[in-house]
Amino acid sequence: MNWFASIADEKIREAIRKGEFDNLPGAGKPLPPEDDAMVPDELRMAYKVLKNAGALPEEMQLRKDMVTLSDLIAACRDETERTMLRKELSMKKVRYQTLMSDRGWHSSGAFLDYEQQILKKMTDE
Repeated sequence: MNWFASIADEKIREAIRKGEFDNLPGAGKPLPPEDDAMVPDELRMAYKVLKNAGALPEEMQLRKDMVTLSDLIAACRDETERTMLRKELSMKKVRYQTLMSDRGWHSSGAFLDYEQQILKKMTDE
């Protein structure tokens, strides 16, 4: 055991002796499951760092942008601006479809079953 681990172990034992771990919320209950259970072990730390930094995967950012653009289009009063927003939304949709196709989602049975519902939910169209 390295020196850092032994120092940490000693600090934990000391806290237990002092009762600092008594009556903690959730004591005796299992930890909540990690939402990265399907992420390969070698990628988990990188994903955690990106998540903590607030970074989104490209497909999630595209979905978020599409919802925002749809809301802006619905609220827009200027036809020129609405046209520009629709163009931008179309470009985001094409990029999203390309990304999903490259990742093989179009061959996924679940995706095929729910594709239209997903698109409708994302864009309110």
